[in-house]
Amino acid sequence: MTSADTAIEGHGAHPRFADALREMGIAEVLDRVRRFPDATRTAAEAAAAIGCGLSQICKSLVFAADDVPVLVLMDGASRVDVELVRRALGAREVTRAKAGVVRETTGYAIGGVPPFGHRTRTRVLADRGLLDHDVVWAAAGDPHTVFPMEPKALVAHAGGTLVDVRERSGA
Repeated sequence: MTSADTAIEGHGAHPRFADALREMGIAEVLDRVRRFPDATRTAAEAAAAIGCGLSQICKSLVFAADDVPVLVLMDGASRVDVELVRRALGAREVTRAKAGVVRETTGYAIGGVPPFGHRTRTRVLADRGLLDHDVVWAAAGDPHTVFPMEPKALVAHAGGTLVDVRERSGA
């Protein structure tokens, strides 16, 4: 583990994410970061650790749309319908991005990718289902940290476009 992978300050957020929050003028989010002794690599683990509903977890998932990375923000209880993502982007093909692409694009490892504060500027799609909650919880740069935010603010800070890309059961 390198020093860049450890929390340097009392808030517990990844240093790159903490810097991004400061640059965005929302450093107060750092006061609400929660750190857990054990990694919360899945939405279910995060929800259990926080004590919230699974759908209140905001997953930050990276896909490749015609080999171009795109971030999809999805509630923790739902799955992304890649065909709906493909249509929303007008792409020929959409697949899950490989771990190396996720780290290269965002600067974070899978399980800890925050909705914003990435290494490179990436197109962001946010599923409308996130707006069903007053507050959602998202990763703060590593699998041990999360932060709460009002969904509309989270989508705005991520520069996201609201879409309907949730997989529908029985469809």
